[in-house]
Amino acid sequence: MHLVRRLRIPAIVCSLAVLACELIAQAHANMGISDDAPYVLMARTLATTGHIVYNGWAAPMLAFQLYLAAGLIKLFGFSFTVVRSSTLLVAVILAFVLQRVLVRCGITERNATLGTLALVLSPLYLMLSVTFLSDIFGLFAIVLCLYGCIRALQSPTARAAIGWICFAIVTNALCGTSRQIAWLGILIIVPSTLWLLRSQRRVLLVGTAATFAGAFFIFACLHWLKHQPYTIPESILPTSTFHLYSTLWLLVFFFLDGPFLLLPIVALFLLQLRKSRPLVLVVLFAAYFLVAVHPHHAHHVFLLEPTSVQGGDWVGLHGIHEGIDLHGDAPVFIHTPLQILLTILSFGGLLGLIASLIRTRKSPAPVLAAPSVSWSPLAPLLTPFTFIYSLLLIPRATEDMIFDRYWLPLLVVAVICLVRYYQDQISPRLPLAASFLVVFFAFYGVTVTHNMFSLYRARTALAAELHAKGIPDTSIDNGFEYNFAVELQHAPSINFPTIAIPAHAYVQVPQPTGPCKFFWYDKTPHIHPLYSVSFDPTACYGLAPIAPVQFSRWPGLTPGTLYVVRSTAPSQP
Repeated sequence: MHLVRRLRIPAIVCSLAVLACELIAQAHANMGISDDAPYVLMARTLATTGHIVYNGWAAPMLAFQLYLAAGLIKLFGFSFTVVRSSTLLVAVILAFVLQRVLVRCGITERNATLGTLALVLSPLYLMLSVTFLSDIFGLFAIVLCLYGCIRALQSPTARAAIGWICFAIVTNALCGTSRQIAWLGILIIVPSTLWLLRSQRRVLLVGTAATFAGAFFIFACLHWLKHQPYTIPESILPTSTFHLYSTLWLLVFFFLDGPFLLLPIVALFLLQLRKSRPLVLVVLFAAYFLVAVHPHHAHHVFLLEPTSVQGGDWVGLHGIHEGIDLHGDAPVFIHTPLQILLTILSFGGLLGLIASLIRTRKSPAPVLAAPSVSWSPLAPLLTPFTFIYSLLLIPRATEDMIFDRYWLPLLVVAVICLVRYYQDQISPRLPLAASFLVVFFAFYGVTVTHNMFSLYRARTALAAELHAKGIPDTSIDNGFEYNFAVELQHAPSINFPTIAIPAHAYVQVPQPTGPCKFFWYDKTPHIHPLYSVSFDPTACYGLAPIAPVQFSRWPGLTPGTLYVVRSTAPSQP
């Protein structure tokens, strides 16, 4: 057992589990996934020219991930899969570090491993780990910073504490260049750590100086980014009209997604409901019912998991990225009976957790993994970050642009608190059911990741069929993910309205006439589709003389089918 701990075998298992799941899912496709096509092309430009050149779709800075991907391009050549493998590499390392964070937070090796697997094998994590979006890179910066700060709190000497604080600042500064919100590590987590170490004068002075140096680095990066051509300015304050009522309910539904996204841990609290007082149960279920049938959610029959707060969510009813805007409706992956089961497990577990927190009971002697951090420093270390991060979600909710992937940093905080609470207050060991739930969620995550990439491969196959008939990409609407890469072959940037440099970069594009509209037509003015890819063969002006393509849908479901439909009337060219 000592050898296992020394070699960090549980943490290695977490990393290998992520890698194995992605290999099983066959997560490769030669086109953009969600927003990542412009980022992938930026990595190719960096590898070719040695310069970071933005192309009208980058609010995140992206630097760290671009350089990592450019290095892989130099080694293996360019492809979408090679670029995305940089994200997978970081996701694998992140799983290792996260397991060590949980252990350092006083959680036993076994419990920390199950908690880590519950997060890194979730469908949200697995799907994002094989894209080139900035979420995994930003999370990596935050977790590394948190690990360094915890090690600083546990350090036996002032010199060691200073070393770990500097590690936290340097890694957060550099890795945070992918996603600016990750710099909350330097701005919030490190100052919280220094507050806890304020009795050590030398640590406080050196740590404060290093923090100011990190803050200066952040300011310099933001100043540089502000003056780069074809970047998208990002504002902390809401840029649209603030509607308190709709913003509040959007945030409520967003936060209700949390229990489902961490289902293997949250569901363990379901049994705590039987120990609750009847009045508590009645109040909790009444509160859930009122939210579930609230008019703001009236487009759903009933609030069931997974919820669909926004079309950009990654975990939804269709088992693919919900932001795919092809004509017609994708086949449903999660039908109502399974939704009901997932809702009972996730929301029931949440209610059980609330009931457990309300119920007063004597705490058992905690089982801590040495060295560990008690609850006393954990609260001031995690609470300020959680609060500030949650506040920064308000502008996104105001603009109706809040997605489940924004949960990732909060899930790290949640898994630490939930596993530690269960270990201290309910049982020293997570039950065997946790292992089964982790396996179930991993199966779910692998399945939806496979199905999503299978769909994207079908779209490239249809594009290849059209090319074989002499149809250029500019005459094909294959969804905005594909269209973005096509537009960037003919223009220096996506046609985005808030680009400030160069001035007047945005060109007003007239809305297409006729029944066959295509999503974000104004972002890709060089595309004038004659044909569109569709789930529905009757969409637009009906089927084109192109053979449909099927995409596989695990586990053993009827394959989905994609069609090519006419975007213009048959009499037109």
